Amino acid sequence: MSVLVVIPARYASSRYPGKPLVALRGANGVAKTLIRRSWEAAQAVQGVARVVVATDDDRIRLEAESFGAEVVMTSPACANGTERCAEAVANLGGGHDIVVNLQGDAPLTPAWFVEDLVAGLIANPWAELATPVLRCEGAMLAGLIEDRRNDRVGGTTAVFGAGNRGIYFSKEVIPFTGKAYGPEEPTPVFHHVGVYAYRPGTLAAYSGWPVGPLETLEGLEQLRFLENGRSVLCVEVESRGRQFWELNNPSDVPKIEAMMAAMGQD
Repeated sequence: MSVLVVIPARYASSRYPGKPLVALRGANGVAKTLIRRSWEAAQAVQGVARVVVATDDDRIRLEAESFGAEVVMTSPACANGTERCAEAVANLGGGHDIVVNLQGDAPLTPAWFVEDLVAGLIANPWAELATPVLRCEGAMLAGLIEDRRNDRVGGTTAVFGAGNRGIYFSKEVIPFTGKAYGPEEPTPVFHHVGVYAYRPGTLAAYSGWPVGPLETLEGLEQLRFLENGRSVLCVEVESRGRQFWELNNPSDVPKIEAMMAAMGQD
């Protein structure tokens, strides 16, 4: 199976303009841009044939090219990362069996998350795309709930059924439990990790579907697949002691830097 990793990156983020160029300091004190850290995360994944950055902004292109990344320019009309991935693949001419969308706001994504995701898609021919989920321990669940109390989106949660078939994704914390958990206690809430592996035909079809009411309300691109009856595989991954967080808001920068310091990640 030939695997292509696409890192979609746009400058005009509504919540955090210029996010891909934000500098993050590692454990050694060296600052690297978010897009560079995301590219380095992709380079660590085993079994990948090609990694490209897909953007519509010359500032991001220049930064990516400065550290040796291959860049594919895409239209500013792309509504989300999945549409940008689809256009990038079309511009490249296809030729890959699986396309991975490693969103450029998740620099702490461990390589095995992506490797397990690709393996899950290969092992489940019924699945048209796959995405990883991470079981929340009490401390992480408390952080998600606190963010929502303060009207912040700290992460997305996922609900899935038999065979790990995806049922729903939300920026709210679901399912509701009404229970207090210890900091390291496993909970029934799963944090959705913003990575996707698509079969090329499913990805190509995505941009032709209208935006549905659930995607509009939640602002979550993956809901377009569910609203169009496509089968999503949720692959449960393990943290193996690694901390994980996405950069959604400026307040996430010190949080991610603290995590990198604690893990000794340069």
